[in-house]
Amino acid sequence: MKVVIKPIFFAITAILISPVTFCYFALAQIANRDELISSFSQLLSLLPGKISCYLRSGFYRFTLTSCSPDAIICFGTLLSQRDTEIGSGAYIGPQCNIGRSSIGKNTLLGSGVHIMSGKGQHKFDDLSTPIREQGGSFEKVSIGENCWLGNGTLVMANIGNNCIVGAGSVVTKALPANSIAHGNPCHVVQYRRNEHG
Repeated sequence: MKVVIKPIFFAITAILISPVTFCYFALAQIANRDELISSFSQLLSLLPGKISCYLRSGFYRFTLTSCSPDAIICFGTLLSQRDTEIGSGAYIGPQCNIGRSSIGKNTLLGSGVHIMSGKGQHKFDDLSTPIREQGGSFEKVSIGENCWLGNGTLVMANIGNNCIVGAGSVVTKALPANSIAHGNPCHVVQYRRNEHG
């Protein structure tokens, strides 16, 4: 029964949010799409309740690079880059800030997780020029499938599949698959093993 009901539910939420989606695409003809995603994200992040999690997914599935209709995107979460992918079964907790990234299926992000668009967003080499005027580069950060990132984690580098990252960690270097890691800077403390062989 769930196999039939879920797609219908996801279609209904996409229809309910469609006026906002159409408004986005109309404005995208004359405005920067990343700036629009950021603005619409701020508006949609304020919608409370469980249904709103799916309304946000209904909007993002048509406006991001990809977003699964069953992804849960909680209250207060902001997305700033259109080139973002959110996999099936992904959970993004309240008050997260998501930059240019790929979030694998069945990955869980706790509250207040920040995924930055790499480490090079701001150049700061020239002391005679304000940092805000020195530019930078945006990289796509990848978080693998079946990961769990604890509350307040800051992510600037790729994370492999099946990783667990402790709350408050700062990920500045790539983490290999199956890692359990924590700290600032984040470091691997052990690896997950398959108990069934």
